[in-house]
Amino acid sequence: MNYAEMVKRRIDCKNSQEVFEYLIRSLKDTITNWDFFVNWAKVFKGIKNIEVDLNILNYLIGKDNIEQEFKSLINEHPSIVHVIPILIACRETKFKILTDFSDNGISQYEDYDFSRDSNISKDKVVEFAIKTGFLNLLKDKKLKNIVDYVIGVEVGLDSNGRKNRGGSAMERIVEFYVKNVCEKNKFDYLREATSKEIKNKWGINLKVDKSSRRIDFVIKKGNSLVLIETNFYSGGGSKLKSTAGEYKSMYDFWKKDGRCFIWITDGAGWKSTKLPLQETFEHTDYILNLDMVSKGLLEDIVLNY
Repeated sequence: MNYAEMVKRRIDCKNSQEVFEYLIRSLKDTITNWDFFVNWAKVFKGIKNIEVDLNILNYLIGKDNIEQEFKSLINEHPSIVHVIPILIACRETKFKILTDFSDNGISQYEDYDFSRDSNISKDKVVEFAIKTGFLNLLKDKKLKNIVDYVIGVEVGLDSNGRKNRGGSAMERIVEFYVKNVCEKNKFDYLREATSKEIKNKWGINLKVDKSSRRIDFVIKKGNSLVLIETNFYSGGGSKLKSTAGEYKSMYDFWKKDGRCFIWITDGAGWKSTKLPLQETFEHTDYILNLDMVSKGLLEDIVLNY
């Protein structure tokens, strides 16, 4: 059964153009689920390692002579120095700050190193805390509890991971279908597999275009491999044009090596970037979205490859 026959069997499309139009028409606006918003386990894991030091800093709240109190606190509890960056919502521990410049091009910088093995002076720690505004927050009682405050900071920083969680959500959904196909037909599969892992598990040599390549899903059917890449784009943009070109090249690479390559992509972002996707669609054998996967096309391709 060729791809055209598979499509006719699963969806009402008579030719390649109709299949592409169906793919675009059935793209999903979102696959957001509840764990997209905040990774609470990650947030509280980050807090647990520094909670004692944060509670020690609570002592400074409302103190009038806060600079001297801070220096004394550093003397008694030097480990509190290393939590300063998270208080200003930074994961970095080393900062190079422009402190002065002139119209003749001369600039002055100060280095501040809060890493565990640094020997930063108390004066520089206090200066940093003052000039970033954090000590004034404590002196003016703008914060009631530093642990609670840092939980909020961690939640904010964790929001940067939402893009990755969107990709993870797509992989979880696709794995649901991959697992079902494999269990039903007694196939084996690997997730996020390298060529080395494939060789170790199945004794099959897979050529890759770069040594760091991890393939989202690899299904072993007899001595054959089906390679699957997945992604989801809720928003459009110029990046999608290069993405489509990348998967076109990926298809060519593995087609030449005799491998079956399936690209499963979804998201309303493609609706504003249809032309590059269509060019790749017409060049490659298999591009599916989640709707097409759910209708059985993934299983058909794997079984008939």
